[in-house]
Amino acid sequence: MCGRFANDATTDELIREFVAEGGRPEDWWKSWHGAYSIAPTENAPIVRDRGEGRILELVRWDWQSPPNRPQRAPLINARMEKLAAGFWAPAFSAARCIVPMRGYFEWTGEKGRKTPHFLHADGLLAAAGLTWSMEHEGERVRCFVVVTREARDASGEVHDRMPAFLTPDTWDTWLSPDKLTGQAKLDALAMLDHSSADVAATIRGRIVDRKVSNTRTLDPSDPTLLDPVA
Repeated sequence: MCGRFANDATTDELIREFVAEGGRPEDWWKSWHGAYSIAPTENAPIVRDRGEGRILELVRWDWQSPPNRPQRAPLINARMEKLAAGFWAPAFSAARCIVPMRGYFEWTGEKGRKTPHFLHADGLLAAAGLTWSMEHEGERVRCFVVVTREARDASGEVHDRMPAFLTPDTWDTWLSPDKLTGQAKLDALAMLDHSSADVAATIRGRIVDRKVSNTRTLDPSDPTLLDPVA
């Protein structure tokens, strides 16, 4: 599962890392300076390719619920096992993206006394994502979800799900604007399974301060949110 993550990279760092054009600079300097805590329904950078090379976009972490699903909590994750058919199939086929992360948070313990853990590697991580447009407050807005898989990293002791990560050699294939059909879908899933397992082996975790648990009071620009605690 991925219910909160961190991306403290600057726009320049993201452009260097993911070889993206970056969109309109005047949109970025006003709206993104990195964040040590990103919660559902907030905006975060994604990388996608519409056929003219990689670009960065700042979009909403959310997804329009299917008609038969009650409007409850935001829809923020898509299970890798369910991408090829059903609800997620159109986006998986034609609208894949990368969600840059420094790492992500999981919690253990009983309600009211949960312990936050920060799961990370040595550098920026490239989580597999899907992107689409949705109706929000009377407007069409771009949104994204994070693809998840069964945990094979340090978070396996914390939670049974984790983001599905991509290795750099798989970015172009995952971001290709070409529509996936038939065997190509199965090949993409096999690639994602392999790459995410490789990245999972590099993930480790640490306990962080409980102040990260309260999204109403924390300061997302506070770097101490990622500091380990004894």
